[in-house]
Formats: sequence, structure tokens, C-alpha cells
Amino acid sequence: MSDSEEMIPKKDALSQLNLALRRVALIYHHFTETLVDELGEDRGMELVRKSIDAYGHHVGEEAKKKAQQKGLPLAPENFEDGLPMLAWDWEGVVVDGEERTRVHHCPLAKEWMEWGDPKKARGYCHVDQAKIHGFNPDYECVHTKNVLDGDPYCELAIRPVRKEESEDTGEAPE
Repeated sequence: MSDSEEMIPKKDALSQLNLALRRVALIYHHFTETLVDELGEDRGMELVRKSIDAYGHHVGEEAKKKAQQKGLPLAPENFEDGLPMLAWDWEGVVVDGEERTRVHHCPLAKEWMEWGDPKKARGYCHVDQAKIHGFNPDYECVHTKNVLDGDPYCELAIRPVRKEESEDTGEAPE
């Protein structure tokens, strides 16, 4: 086996992944703090949201291309760039007849809860809405629960957009 194919224990891989994710959480935190300090809360968070939207749309569009290359319909079950199983602790659940993803551990939220402002950190979570919109704007992602809002876990539902409501307000319904 060559060095590039060397196997490492899962524990070591997870340790390295968590280190990288801590760095992602830190850079988001410090970029957000800098924007808010320099531009004020409203403008700073507006730019954070704009950046997260662009990032999420990019990820969603990549997932869309993968599904299209495989000839799969652009349905939620064919979105391949969801949460990595190694660092996040999540499961599929059914709540009131609706399939949802319940996240019991998010390494990013863990870091933000320790030294960040949960309200500012919550801006990152909009990446989920942007990813789904970039994948297929006929669907929306709704956070029914979020640890950064004080809930015991995060829970996400992907639903078809109700056209009549989104046309009236210009926004996806919650």
C-alpha cells in the first residue's frame, strides 16, 4: 500500500476533521465579527447572509449537476451534498408524517456556542436554505428546530414550495 493509500484509524480521521471544522467555525465567527464591527449589525449581517447564500447556491448547483449527470430527478432524496456522517451526528426521523433530518451534534454549532454569539452564528445555518434552492427552487428547507435558537437539537425539513403563498409575498413560506 502506498503512502497516499495509507489507512488511518477512524478516531484519528475524526480528530483531523474536527480540527478543520473548528477552523471553519472560527473563520466564520471572525469574518462575521469583523463585518459587524466595521459596518454595523444590519449591514454586516446582510453581507454575511449574501455570502452564505452564494456559498449555499454553489453547493446546491453542484449537487444538481451530479443528479442530472446520473439522470435522476431533482428531488430531495437525490441531493448528495448533505451532512457528512463522520463529524455530524444525525438521523432521519418522521414527525407528523413528514421526513426530517435531526442533528444531535453539529461541530460548528458546538464551537459557536462556546465562544460566539448564537444569533450571529445562526446566519451560517441559512446555507441549508440556499443549498436546496440552488439544487431545485421548487423545494425549500425549513429549520423546525436549531440549537443556536436554544433547541435541544437541530431539525430540518425539505418541503415543496407552496406556489400560492410564495407568489403572494415573493418569499418561501415558513
